Parts: sequence; structure tokens; C-alpha cells
Amino acid sequence: MRIMLLVLLAFCLCFAEEGLRLDDAIQKVKEHNSEIVIAKFDERIKMLEHQAALGANYGSLELSQAALRSNDALNIFGYKLQSREATFSDFGFKQLDISNPNYNATPSDLNNPKDRNHFQTKIEYTLPLYTGGKIEQYGKITQALHAMSTLDREALILQKIYELKKSFFAISLLDAHLYTLHMIASNTAKLEAKTAAMMEEGYVKKVDLLEVQSKQADVERLIHQAEANRALLYAFVSFLVDEPVTQISRNDEEAPTLISSDANILSDNLEIKKAEQGVEISKMGIALQQSAFLPQVGAFANYGSSDDKLLNDFSKNDAYTVGLQVKWNLFNGGSDNNNLEKARVENLKASQQLVLAKKQIALHVKQIQTQIQNDEYEIKSLKKEVELSHLIYENYAGRYEQKLVSINDVLMKQSEELTKVLRLKEVQNARNEKIFELQKLASKEVQ
Repeated sequence: MRIMLLVLLAFCLCFAEEGLRLDDAIQKVKEHNSEIVIAKFDERIKMLEHQAALGANYGSLELSQAALRSNDALNIFGYKLQSREATFSDFGFKQLDISNPNYNATPSDLNNPKDRNHFQTKIEYTLPLYTGGKIEQYGKITQALHAMSTLDREALILQKIYELKKSFFAISLLDAHLYTLHMIASNTAKLEAKTAAMMEEGYVKKVDLLEVQSKQADVERLIHQAEANRALLYAFVSFLVDEPVTQISRNDEEAPTLISSDANILSDNLEIKKAEQGVEISKMGIALQQSAFLPQVGAFANYGSSDDKLLNDFSKNDAYTVGLQVKWNLFNGGSDNNNLEKARVENLKASQQLVLAKKQIALHVKQIQTQIQNDEYEIKSLKKEVELSHLIYENYAGRYEQKLVSINDVLMKQSEELTKVLRLKEVQNARNEKIFELQKLASKEVQ
């Protein structure tokens, strides 16, 4: 009967509709996973920030249009000068009596002018010529931050692939585990039928039948738990790939071991690369703070026209101004010195964090490798124990039919078999997780 079940299962697997393959699922995660999509947006934002920082090298061009009305004497006089309309009467010369040396009249034309509109159109271009390296360092820092965001996205992709692989192999293990549990349930059902028949003939008591039924209920409970866990794993896979998944292509129960040297793992590890990037950014921070001690040189040029009417006779009233400006901060209470010292300390901190990251990752790799080796030895031993425990159970079941052992002895052997099966699946799952974690540390997407 067991051989027939195995043949039937193999037939169903061969002709069943092929489910989602792991490599296809990985591609779907890269393209559709919501967290990765958000990380791509963050990466794009950092790129735009870098481009915005580079734009400072080209200066700025501004167009302004002012519309004013005033009766302020100083404003009116200035407006007329800008419009090239000032006359001697605006200075009060019309009221000046040069024949009287003691004449001291107040010029009303100058002090109490009439209201006047003033429209000024101006375009101005400013260009930083030298900033002590400040703009250059801002560009380098934003570029490095963009590179850091790329590493963050790649690390997130590896994390999601790690979670996906764990789920795929856990589902495959659960399928194999469910098959084993169904086989045990089938054997228990046979044992229950035999016990019921023997009870009718008076060879066993009702308590023996109840013990078998209790064991069957326990096995069915384990089946229900495994099926619920499998449904939860399918829901998680659906979340990762952002589409409903009800069936996957079966994988091996045990993932292949990663073949990579420790040196390659450390050189490819994204956390170490991020720490290295942090050191470079801190060096740029020092150069940025040093720019505060250097002069700032800029050029500007503007061109415009002013009149009491909007855009009236533009070329007649136009004017231009060009110039250079040098600013050099000589003292600000020691803030620049403190900021520079802070940048140097941050560089020392980042360098130490890089050293620590390398040591931690190297130690973590050794721990995982040791755990994988221990799991492989235990799996090899457990497979033999499972095979032996099943043979012992079948032997006791046969001896029970011959009334050579009690039903309690048979159930104990079945419990031992079930315990070994459960332990084997646990260790296989733990080994798979460690292998996938090692692949993540090595920045590998191998299947």
C-alpha cells in the first residue's frame, strides 16, 4: 500500500501544473516588491540631490520686475535718476534766487515731489568663482550619498531574496513533512482498524483502542499545523512578489552549500562597502569644513531698465552693472575650528566603524559556517535514525498483530519515529536558513 501511495504521489507531481519557480520569483521581487520600489525612489532622490548640488557651479540667473508708487522725496529723486529724467528743477534750482546772497528758501520741488509710479525690469547673473572647495565637496558628498543609497537598495534586494529563498525551501520541507505525516496517519489508521478488530475478539481492551485514536488525533493536529504554516508561507511569498501565489515549483529539501572563500565574502559584503563609503564621506566632510577658512570669490552682472510706465522705451533707460566680490571670514568665535575638529573626529569614528564591521562580519561568517557544518552532521545522523525508527515501528506493529508486544509499546515506537522526523525537518530548515544568510553576507543571489 505504501508503494502505491508513493507511485501515486510521483504521478501527481509529474503531471501537476508547474508552480512559480524560484528564479522567476526572484525576478518578480526585484521588479515589484513594494519595499524595493520605495528604495529605488530613495535612490532617485539622492541622484537628484547630487545634480542639484552640481548646479551651484553654474551660478544663477534671475529676472525681477518691480512695480512701485511713492511720494517719498528720496525715492522720487532716485526713480527719476534711474529713468534718466532728473532735471535741475528737481534739485530746487527753479526757486533759487542767486541775486540774493541771504536767500535760504526751502525747495518744494525737491522736498515735496508729486506721487510717481516706478517700474523696474532687471535681469541679474551671479557666478561663484572660488569657494574654497565648498561647492566641489558638496558635489562629492551628494554623489557618495547616492552611491550609499544604491548599496542600501542592493542590501534590501538581498534581504528580500533571503526571505524568499527561506520561504520556498520551507514550503518544500513542509510538503515533504506533510507527506510523512500523512503516511504516519495512514499507518495509525491501519493500526486503529487492527486494534478495533482485536478488541471485538477480546484480545485487547477498549483503552488500547482509545490510545491509538488519541495518537491519530495528535498526528492530525500536526498535519493541521503544518498546513496552516504552509498557507502562511504562501501568503508571505505572495506579499514578497506582490501577486497571488498558490503553488511553487518544488525545490530540493536541502539548499546547496555556498562555495566562496572568506576573503571574497568580505570583499563583496555590502555592509563593509557601506562602512568604506562612510569613511570616504567623512573625509569629504573634513575638506568641506576646511573651506570655511578660505576666501569666497564671486562675480555678478545685471542689466535692466526703469521708467514710470511698464516697459516704456526700454533701451533708452537701460543700465548695466558688473562686478566682483571677495568675502573672507576672519573670525566667528571659533565655530569654524570646532566644526573642523568635529569632522576629524567623525572621520576617526567612521574608520573605527569600518574596522569593527570587518571583524564582525568575519566572525559572523565563521559562526554560520560552523553551524552549517554541525547541522550537516546532525542531518546525516538523523536520516539514519528516521529510517531505523520507521523499521522498528513496522517491526513492533507486526509483533503487535502476533500479540507479542502491547499497543503502548507500538505507540511509543511511533512517537519516537515522529520525533525523529520532526527533528530532521527542523535541522534541515535551520541549515537552509544559515546557507541563505551566508549568501546574503556574500552578496550572492545564487539559488
